[in-house]
Amino acid sequence: MKPLRADFIDDLRRLRVLREFRERGTVTATADALHLTPSAVSQQLAGLAQDVGFAVTRRDGRRIVLTDRGVALLNHADAVFARLEQARHDLETWDETLRGELTIGAFSTACAGLLPAVLTSLRADCPDLQVSLRQLDPPDLFDLLDAGRVDLALAVSFDGSPATRDPRYHRVDLGPDILDVALPADHPLAGESSIDLRALDDDLWITGTPDGCCAAITSTACAAAGFTPRVTHRVDDWHAVTQLVARSHAVALISRLAQHDLPPTLVVRPTRPPHPQRHLFAAVREGAQKSPLLQTVLTHLTQAVS
Repeated sequence: MKPLRADFIDDLRRLRVLREFRERGTVTATADALHLTPSAVSQQLAGLAQDVGFAVTRRDGRRIVLTDRGVALLNHADAVFARLEQARHDLETWDETLRGELTIGAFSTACAGLLPAVLTSLRADCPDLQVSLRQLDPPDLFDLLDAGRVDLALAVSFDGSPATRDPRYHRVDLGPDILDVALPADHPLAGESSIDLRALDDDLWITGTPDGCCAAITSTACAAAGFTPRVTHRVDDWHAVTQLVARSHAVALISRLAQHDLPPTLVVRPTRPPHPQRHLFAAVREGAQKSPLLQTVLTHLTQAVS
């Protein structure tokens, strides 16, 4: 292999394409994520290989995979992008004043049950900081975080979320969001202090859509209790769930983040241990975690969930 030129990479866009290919696994999926054509992605990867003087991908049967040197190049690229992100935030907050604009992307339950209080506390402590909120779910949420159109992502650990050790992100664990049992106020178990899920074997259930997080949690919790729930309604909107339960159409597990403004004819009781739960986390682009603005927002978030 010939020695690399001092300027062997002068276009970081090609590295970004290779980085996206690592996450997506195919040229077509990479093209879709970057809004390019597959041929444009292939040209970018070929151009990068020409720049560095070695192949960054290879064929493995019908698939295209990274070469070992391509993997090594990306390990260095992750560090480069992290330092660039850190530099951007250092320069944006040069005078150490907490002012500017910041966008949070979050799933719907957090938008209703967590972030309003966080935005209120931020407005009181940082009046010169303008925070915008966008309701988003993975994978779109993390695509926009990668693109710089979202500065902080708030999500649930589930399909579509990045791996815990994904080098593109600095991740902050926000702890569990426990799900309790929602019952009609006239249900025979409404007077109990806690609910053994096995006692709800004969009830009709409401759960989310089959590929969703809450549907998976409900199925897993009921299976652990020894039964399969008789699902009669599949609804992802928590307000609709509470209205259906309040009118005695079924029972459900409901997130504690969603337990606000509940109908008076509905009661919520904890399950007996182990409690069904999903795990919340926040993520920023690696390198951005030292930004005073993002540190402040993350502090308010962790305080809100503690």
